[in-house]
Amino acid sequence: MAIKIFIDQGHNPRNPNSGAEGNGLQEADLTYKIGIILRDMLNKNPEYEAITSRNSPDEILGTSNSTSLSARTRAANEWGADYFISLHANASSNSSATGSEAFVYSQTSKAKPLAESILKWLQYIVGVKPRGVFARPGLYVLRKTAMPALLLEMGFITNAGEARNMNENPGDYALGIYDGIINYFGTN
Repeated sequence: MAIKIFIDQGHNPRNPNSGAEGNGLQEADLTYKIGIILRDMLNKNPEYEAITSRNSPDEILGTSNSTSLSARTRAANEWGADYFISLHANASSNSSATGSEAFVYSQTSKAKPLAESILKWLQYIVGVKPRGVFARPGLYVLRKTAMPALLLEMGFITNAGEARNMNENPGDYALGIYDGIINYFGTN
């Protein structure tokens, strides 16, 4: 039986819940592209079945921040996902801030070792340094999912180099996440 991975492309292309902007880019556009590539990679592997929260670049989920987040977690719960991965691009007032990090509900979550594997492989494939995996039980998508869930900040949209890399090389980010997943599960 295939491992079911729900890929949430964080944020909407415009409000509600539009996400961060930096270096002329919008977070929702980056997460959309990387999420679609990752979904397709996983679906080519018979060990996995993957779906995304947004299926077109202009799709808007919800009418407010709370209904946007609710739509994402409800879709994953109703589908019966085994794991939930929410893709994001970080932002900081410090334009030199760099790296990837992940958030899980707790340090004992089954999602933590998956997050660690993804960060390791993102570093290997993309070169982005891991900042760590942190417990953040207050995050809606980690609280309201019925399966192990992680929120992945792939890099900083406010860092010119990382923003450019996420925009110009989305396949590299998808491959890093994919390799992290298949290495965690021990599949090929």
